Amino acid sequence: MNQQEIDQLRQLMEYEASRTEPPQAFPALPDIPGGRYTDPRFFDLEKQHIWRKAWLLAAHIDEVPEPGCFQLWENAGQPVIIVHGDGGAINAFYNTCSHRGAPVVTEASGKRPRLTCKYHGWSYSHEGDLLAIRDPEDFRGLDFSCRGLTKIRCERFGNLIFVNFDDEAPSLLDWLGPIADEWQEFQFDKCRLAGRHIFDLNCNWKIAMEANTEVYHVKSIHPKTVAVTLDDRRNVNTLYPNGHGRMIAPTKQGADELRVAASIDSNIRLIETVGEIGRTCTQSYGVFPNWVSPLSHRALPPLLFWPNGINKCRLETWTLVHDWGDGPKPQLQDMWTNADGTELGAVLLEDTEFGEWIQKSMESYGFKGVPLSYQEARIYHWNQSADRMIGIDNIPPELRVPQVIGEEWIYPNDPRVAEMEAEKNQSAG
Repeated sequence: MNQQEIDQLRQLMEYEASRTEPPQAFPALPDIPGGRYTDPRFFDLEKQHIWRKAWLLAAHIDEVPEPGCFQLWENAGQPVIIVHGDGGAINAFYNTCSHRGAPVVTEASGKRPRLTCKYHGWSYSHEGDLLAIRDPEDFRGLDFSCRGLTKIRCERFGNLIFVNFDDEAPSLLDWLGPIADEWQEFQFDKCRLAGRHIFDLNCNWKIAMEANTEVYHVKSIHPKTVAVTLDDRRNVNTLYPNGHGRMIAPTKQGADELRVAASIDSNIRLIETVGEIGRTCTQSYGVFPNWVSPLSHRALPPLLFWPNGINKCRLETWTLVHDWGDGPKPQLQDMWTNADGTELGAVLLEDTEFGEWIQKSMESYGFKGVPLSYQEARIYHWNQSADRMIGIDNIPPELRVPQVIGEEWIYPNDPRVAEMEAEKNQSAG
């Protein structure tokens, strides 16, 4: 961020702290229909559209570091092989042999000179080309050129590997939009994978994710952890194209850094290019559909939320740190977990342990919908974007959200800036 952007954010923090109502230009938010968390029809629409059309974080280059290395990935409900190609490119394919549909690999990860199906021995290159088949004399006119593995869109942002099942989707950089530029200071091309774990939760995936996209709950859920240090009344939300969002909240004056950040091993190299905001505030991004992450000079720790049924989900915790060079890997403490990754840490436990209770309440006859506050606007923005991706006409009317947050609120637009200027001129007059 340049100094002008930093100064404007600081002014917006004071604006947020002093306001006594939502910004004058901000619309009233209609209730989010309750069925979006409980109705099988909406769950199926998410599966057909959101998980098929959005860019999804699948792997880190450390997990497939050399040509021939592969990793299975099934978090989005599809069998995928991620392979480091011989020429250095990272490829993704459906883990489906083009002969009889058997899995080409069954190990979670490994390294092979070629990918060979165990069922009948058909083998493929790391680029997905069919190389050889058993008993070729028994086939007539088999065209190898059209019998390779089916490719999946696969692109990188630094050392992060994303996949997309939609051939018509925009590029990853276009999908991220302005966030890609903002993320340059965090050096994702030099980040290393320090920890990656997954936990099963008994609630709809959006219930779990939304607990990490607003600060309205901080005083209630985190009274002795996050609330001690986070200045939630100075939180500034920003809405981006494609359903992405950002929150920036300063650390309370006189407070230590967030304890969750302090849990990172002190031997880890700091990311020196991170600017003032990333060093002094919680700078957290939501990347549509399922990424939430604070980013700082200490660590880059994405949280990913995956559906595992309409009322169950999987929370994936990552910890990325600056490259530690050629020396031995430091003894790292995962940012989000305890006990070598087998238990959620205190903050995430507070965020998730209430989810099962919320799910039961939402499934009751008494639950109709969710009235959101201005501070929860990122949740509404996400839902508007989800409906556009699904196709508004594809959604039953009672499950739609009205498109009330207009482009005037989407970055780089921000009516709050004009409101601040008007207030300043009024005071000066």
